[in-house]
Amino acid sequence: MERHVKHGEEKTLMPTKTPWIGETAGNSDALFHQYKVFGEMAMDLVYLVTGGCGYIGEHIVRLLVTEDYVKEVRVLYHTRKGSELEKLSTANTTVTLVKGDVTDYNQVLKAIEGVHVVIHTAALLDYFDQSPYHKMEAINVGGTEHVINACLASDVTYLVFTGSIAAVGPNKHNEPMFRGTEDTFYTGEQGMPYGKTKAQAEKLIRAANSRLTNHGKTLTTCVIRPSNIYGEKTSSLLDGYVSAKSKNYRIAYIEPENLDQNYTYVGNVAWMHVLAARQLQMKPELLGGQVYYPYDDTPVRQRYKLLYELYTDLDPRMQLGSHIPYWQMWLIISIFNIVAFLVRPFYTLNPFLTSNTLNFAVTTFSYETDKAFRDFGYQPKYSWMEAKIRTCKWIKNATESL
Repeated sequence: MERHVKHGEEKTLMPTKTPWIGETAGNSDALFHQYKVFGEMAMDLVYLVTGGCGYIGEHIVRLLVTEDYVKEVRVLYHTRKGSELEKLSTANTTVTLVKGDVTDYNQVLKAIEGVHVVIHTAALLDYFDQSPYHKMEAINVGGTEHVINACLASDVTYLVFTGSIAAVGPNKHNEPMFRGTEDTFYTGEQGMPYGKTKAQAEKLIRAANSRLTNHGKTLTTCVIRPSNIYGEKTSSLLDGYVSAKSKNYRIAYIEPENLDQNYTYVGNVAWMHVLAARQLQMKPELLGGQVYYPYDDTPVRQRYKLLYELYTDLDPRMQLGSHIPYWQMWLIISIFNIVAFLVRPFYTLNPFLTSNTLNFAVTTFSYETDKAFRDFGYQPKYSWMEAKIRTCKWIKNATESL
């Protein structure tokens, strides 16, 4: 059942059926041609990916260079972290790296010159409340405002934004959302500061839809709003694997068995961005101002089951350990916070978990939707088996030297 949640009020609706699982999976390119009836898209396009050296951004860049309609992928980055994206350039598509900061409007404006489409992924993601709120707000909200204004000043008419499920919830009351959709009514203040900034940024993006640029063109925007993501370069997967090996190959977990959350392979999240960006150009009246949740056929709904599926493929000795109850984790976090406060004048202790992340981890917050399929023919590019193989290969390569 699908739950529409409002603070203090609850009602249920029947969930939508997702038509892409099974015999139709993997036919994304064929579906794109089927959905092309609304118009023709220009060739030799220049894309700007802000945060293109980041987690989702890099996967988007790797997909864009394979598209024959893309002439240049321009990457605005603040920190590279060993990324070698310029080596992805092909005979048809050039990858150009531009160092800059989304908090500097002039740098954004310079990077956006000559661009046709912007995919804005740059953000400060902080689930552990380590960054000052004003810094997170400056990047996630102010940076988004700069991107919008630069688009308007430079006559860029297509903008795709990477949102977050944290922009919706869970709220401060940790009220669940079970198998909702993009239209589910869920209220209450976001439980995490990060979620607050992403909610503000999403509002800016949606409000910018249909605004006129300096020369009278129409800006069209949409939001891709991921939940939990896994895949290559997911640092928490790497840390979890090393930790489990050090604990006699046991995977400890805190999630209740009836928890329901979404997990989507990062390659499919990136693919939805690429498809949305090209269909935004052909069906602006349909996609403009809309929000889309990414999804694929990843079968698990709890993190510990995902870890088990991945880690046992890497090492059959892996097994589920004991469940850590909520009260015990809450007590550990409270003791840690007291110790961290006492030693703060001499040393800074980085938290392994906070009360906000604990509540997020144990609260059912999920969706079930086919809106992206209905609006622009999205289907996962990678199956669950492919996603698992690619993720495990990355973990294996990353831990060989450990």
